[in-house]
Amino acid sequence: MIENQDGVATFKELENVFGNVVSVAVALAGIVFLIMLITGGLTLITAGSEAPKAEAAKKTITYAIYGFIFIVLSFLILQLIKGFTGVDVTQFRVVQP
Repeated sequence: MIENQDGVATFKELENVFGNVVSVAVALAGIVFLIMLITGGLTLITAGSEAPKAEAAKKTITYAIYGFIFIVLSFLILQLIKGFTGVDVTQFRVVQP
């Protein structure tokens, strides 16, 4: 963390923290989506004639797809806000007078 001359953290560092948190969250969401999709697919393939196991696998795949759609829609809403207002809400900046 960057500090001023007195060794005290300032608001300027919040930009980096928020940017890093958003980047990590998006990457983690993508990884979780991929893992859930693979897990559900493998479970569905190995379920055979076991109906409860196959239903659980289908639910896992469905929830993974819903989560992915949620992430994409969230990103699109942020881009829509940027298009209408001209403010890039994906870039966190602390405004100091």
